[in-house]
Amino acid sequence: MRDTVEIGVGREARRTYRLADVSLQPARRTRSSKEVDTSWHIDAYRFDVPVVAHPTDALAGPEFVKEYARLGGLAIINAEGLWGRHRDVGAAVRAVLDQPDAGSSNRQLQRLHAAPIDEGLLAERIGEVRESGATVAARVSPQRARELAPGLVAAGVELLVIQGTIISAEHVNHAGDPLNLKDFIGGLDVPVVAGGVSDYTTALHLMRTGAVGVIVGSGTNTNAEALGIGSAMATAIADAQAARRDYLDETGGRYVHLLADGEIATSGDIAKAIACGADAVVVDRPLARAREAAGGGFYWPSVAAHPSFPRGRVERVAEAGERPALEEILYGPASEPDGTTNLVGGLRRAMAKCGYTDLKSFQRVGLTVAL
Repeated sequence: MRDTVEIGVGREARRTYRLADVSLQPARRTRSSKEVDTSWHIDAYRFDVPVVAHPTDALAGPEFVKEYARLGGLAIINAEGLWGRHRDVGAAVRAVLDQPDAGSSNRQLQRLHAAPIDEGLLAERIGEVRESGATVAARVSPQRARELAPGLVAAGVELLVIQGTIISAEHVNHAGDPLNLKDFIGGLDVPVVAGGVSDYTTALHLMRTGAVGVIVGSGTNTNAEALGIGSAMATAIADAQAARRDYLDETGGRYVHLLADGEIATSGDIAKAIACGADAVVVDRPLARAREAAGGGFYWPSVAAHPSFPRGRVERVAEAGERPALEEILYGPASEPDGTTNLVGGLRRAMAKCGYTDLKSFQRVGLTVAL
């Protein structure tokens, strides 16, 4: 039964919960963290860690993507970002970072994104990553999916991510043909991950399109400020898990992976997202601190460059002398006690303390809410 509260005469709202509101409940059995397996797979692709890098030019330079793959994770390329618009991506990023304030940086980012996408240049860079042996995943917005997807697949993209801050199975557009994701995904030769969603119904609709994965949440952005739209991640993930369970019954066993994208800042957040039902998490600002991250200690989401209504800021997340290696952020050793480094080690310990050795069984761990 849903928990609703009256916010005024005749007007009710659902009470929802953020990851910060819930805690893991250890059972009587504990294990050694050395026995824990954090691997997961989506379609035919297997990864050692359930930590996916958000698709933004602040993270995914070619070297970051290659190093992330070497460390066992998946880094997503923003196909609508700077990679396919400017041959000297480093210079473009520096032009953003050299601005005197955050507002100027956002405006510069918008100017850089006003350049047209050179699909040949984008294909060239995707080919470079493909040759390294990394699994190539690329993000497109729902608005440009039909235009860009064929070229991306031809260039070697192995996982296509159709991501908006808010998405539906059918985008209604009276000015043109709507994008019907079921028809669109059915015509592609690569698996598709789609999102983000924040409720049961939309998650179920996206699963019925044939997507192999659904993104829950919308990452780090300003939707709550700019649009008044927000979602509490613990509830959103649990709702999507319920949709997956019903879809599993509906299809006789087709499993759709859930990727949690939002409220993820520490290893504890990762553990709680998976405990709520996620198979993996999408991480953004914590990874932007890495020396290998293309943003040089700054972070901005992919939606920060929208030409007329950006929903993200260019912000500093680490000073020049405070940028750990990507390997340290993922695997440690950690010196900070707050779970911002050794993310995977923290997840392993949380699973072990609660008595679980794999991610799928960890989704059954007990949860508590402090009211």
